[in-house]
Order: sequence, then C-alpha cells, then structure tokens
Amino acid sequence: MDKIVIQEQDFDLTTEVGLARNNINNIGAVVSFVGTVRDLDEESITKMTLEYYPEMTEKTLISIANQAHDRWKLGNITIIHRVGELKVNDQIVLVITTSKHRKSAFESCEFIMDYLKTQAPFWKKEHTQNSSQWVQSKTIDKDQSSSWD
Repeated sequence: MDKIVIQEQDFDLTTEVGLARNNINNIGAVVSFVGTVRDLDEESITKMTLEYYPEMTEKTLISIANQAHDRWKLGNITIIHRVGELKVNDQIVLVITTSKHRKSAFESCEFIMDYLKTQAPFWKKEHTQNSSQWVQSKTIDKDQSSSWD
C-alpha cells in the first residue's frame, strides 16, 4: 500500500523503509532517496519555508505515484514531503520505491523525484540574515523531468 504524506515533522528512514517492505513477499529491491535543505547561495541560508495548497498538492503526489505504477511493476511507493520552516541539512523529502528488480526501483524513484521537483505545487522561500526570496524553478530540473516523456 502506498504512503503519501505531507507533514511538518521529520521522518525516520529506517522506519519508513520497514513500512514500505511490510506485507510484500516478492520484493527484491528497495530504493530510497532523501533530499535535504542545502545552502547553495553566496549568502548563507538560515532557513527555508515550504508552503503548499493541501488538496492540489496531495492530488498531484497521488498522480505522480500512479504514473510510476503505470510505467513500472512496483510494490509500495512512499512519498513524504515536509512543509513549514526547515533549517539547512534538515530532511525535506523521502521517496521509497519497491519492486522485484532493482532497475525498476531505481528508475521509478528517479522519475518520482524529477516529477516532484517540477510538477508538485510546493513553494519554497529561502531566508538569509538580510533577505528572503522565493526559489525559482530551474531549467535543469525541467529538462530532466521532460526526459521521461
């Protein structure tokens, strides 16, 4: 059973991998990706605020998971995305895919992350000591996402 959650609290990778593997006997691969808040700007980020529109975002995450199921033979999918105020190095997103074979698990996990970066309606605002600015989408993320078409 898929788990798709948007939450403020942190998550535990070991716990979530165990839950993703639960009740599935023919799983040969579990792939996970944990994304963290990073500081890439010239002026250090003090925190990041993530906002979302609950109904729209939840529907989009479910749609992305369903698209992954349509493309690959998968077991469970876990998508946990955090919102609210996060500090640098905090966990922001977790994607877990399970399948009989590693190739499907790797590819589907990458697909989900590419689509989360470009399709999921989250708004990120980076805060420094002197200013705050909304994060703009990047061409490289759009190009990566469109490579799945």
